[in-house]
Amino acid sequence: MSGASKPSFMALALAEAERAGERGEVPVGAVVVESGTGSVLASAGNRVEELRDPTAHAEMLVLRAAAERQGAPRLTDCDLYVSLEPCAMCAAAISFARVRRLYFGASDPKGGGVEHGPRIFTQPTCHHRPEVYGGIDDARSPLINLSPIGYCHRPSCTARARPGDP
Repeated sequence: MSGASKPSFMALALAEAERAGERGEVPVGAVVVESGTGSVLASAGNRVEELRDPTAHAEMLVLRAAAERQGAPRLTDCDLYVSLEPCAMCAAAISFARVRRLYFGASDPKGGGVEHGPRIFTQPTCHHRPEVYGGIDDARSPLINLSPIGYCHRPSCTARARPGDP
């Protein structure tokens, strides 16, 4: 997908998030883009439940796939688009992968690890600090926090549609 703009890369991440939600996963999607060419190297949605793997977050899946495709563990010429602020685990992986820029949609005050919680990139032990841009297409991002039946799977989500939910 050469020549796509930032919003369209975020749209791809949001589409992955929507597909993840349809599969019963926490609806988060991610896309890795080679910055020089604008080529999408990898895209994925969460697959934690499907793979029975607590590390199968969308960000982890695309970082692994992009590194394999590039033939190197460092993605210094790549940008990452994520529908939701990455958690601490994913933020650490983004640092280790040396991602150039991180763009994310909605903030996650409870589970986020970039602008909230441990703020991984501000820690003195952080190996690499990507440029970070939050709130990209965030008007649409909160919508993917809801499953098709309207129940939010994300612990930080305040939307509850099932009877008896707090």
